[in-house]
Amino acid sequence: MTITTQAPLQPQDDVDAAATSFEGEIREFVRRDFTPVRRSNDTGSGEFAASNISTLVQRVAGTSLAEIENLIGELQTLRDYIASEGERVQRELAGYAQLNQAAMTSTRIIAESMSKWKTTVDETKTA
Repeated sequence: MTITTQAPLQPQDDVDAAATSFEGEIREFVRRDFTPVRRSNDTGSGEFAASNISTLVQRVAGTSLAEIENLIGELQTLRDYIASEGERVQRELAGYAQLNQAAMTSTRIIAESMSKWKTTVDETKTA
């Protein structure tokens, strides 16, 4: 019985192994997805190849365009929400400004009334 020992894998060896595995998976995907197109294209027709490429581009671009359109829709919804919130905040600020003005007016009236009472009380004490 012979026992062989291997040197422990280094981090770079792990990265290389993962990259090689990933590349192999990509090759297999391309082979599986596009090889039937090549085999059926033995007639040499340029129109057939252009049609297949066009279909492939439309499939790939269609998904991207749909995602972009969804993103645009979400951004427009967010813009509308922010605009309505801005209007709400402006209304709230206007309400607070009116409330502040009313409080200042009331405080001024009360202060004037109290000063009149104070002068009246002072006059009665001196008399």
